[in-house]
Amino acid sequence: MDLKKIANDTTKTLVSYLTYQAVKVVYEQLDETEPKRAYWLHQFASSDSITDGDRFIEKLFRERPDLAFRVLTVREALADSLADFLPDMLRSQMSQSNLKQRSQQLERMTQVSTEGNHPEQQMPQDDLI
Repeated sequence: MDLKKIANDTTKTLVSYLTYQAVKVVYEQLDETEPKRAYWLHQFASSDSITDGDRFIEKLFRERPDLAFRVLTVREALADSLADFLPDMLRSQMSQSNLKQRSQQLERMTQVSTEGNHPEQQMPQDDLI
């Protein structure tokens, strides 16, 4: 298990997600103040997926550097805000999710193993003839 690669991949995914969220924030701001620019950003974001946040920003810089800088600023602010509590939240939610999944699996395993063993479910032999 290469933890450094996993950490890099996770960070890249998180950066892309924060890019997506930053675009949403900028869009919402523009929608209130400059609807034409908001429409343009919506069209641009719709035509190019934000699965790779850095590639998306590079393309946005070629088209509208002003919006690209704005998205970068919001993305960085989001990252700074999340950095304080994200590790604890990640650990907590992962633990809760794992506990829930284990509990559900235990229930399924218990139901399967006892389904045929209930006397109410078994028909008396006399009724078969």
